[in-house]
Amino acid sequence: MNVVNKMSFALVLFVVAVGLFASGCQFVRSGYESASFRVVRIDGKFQLRDYSALIVAETPMAGGDDSSFMRLFRFISGKNQNRVKIAMTTPVFMSGSGTNATMAFVMPTKFKAGEVPKPENPQVRVHEVAPGCFAVLRFSGGRNSTNQAKALASLQTWMKAQGLKELSQPIFGYFDPPWTPSFLRRNEVMIRTEPEPSFPPAAQ
Repeated sequence: MNVVNKMSFALVLFVVAVGLFASGCQFVRSGYESASFRVVRIDGKFQLRDYSALIVAETPMAGGDDSSFMRLFRFISGKNQNRVKIAMTTPVFMSGSGTNATMAFVMPTKFKAGEVPKPENPQVRVHEVAPGCFAVLRFSGGRNSTNQAKALASLQTWMKAQGLKELSQPIFGYFDPPWTPSFLRRNEVMIRTEPEPSFPPAAQ
């Protein structure tokens, strides 16, 4: 096998490997229940989505990402009043900044309001997020301030051009485990806005 053929063969193997890895990441992601929504409008890479009420377990991020994640993970692993294990879902939501930053896990849809067991840790709070319409932008890359700022600025520019009001602080959603290569990651930024006139508000 000459050098050109070897290089071509290596390139083919690399492309196949990347494809298989990407498929594997999507398979892992699809194994989790995700917060459901109805797409109201699509404009290129932007969407308007109608979300029903979501029940979330939320905790402060003052101690850093790892401590916040583990606090929530211990809660769904059985550190709750009923010693019930709760399935992991996607995405992991993050919002706020500084001392007001929070991380939240969405509770599976089988849990209705008032059915989620009480957390043992007082830093974990279970509450309901009101239904509503959200402007959303999906983006890839690692979770860092540069990527977040770029995605947020793009979404806000689009919303302004569409005449959409910002009714909440931005919420970032992360769908993939940390070992997922940054270019394969699914991330989203979303901002609550007014519902489209042609669509009724989301169900309670």
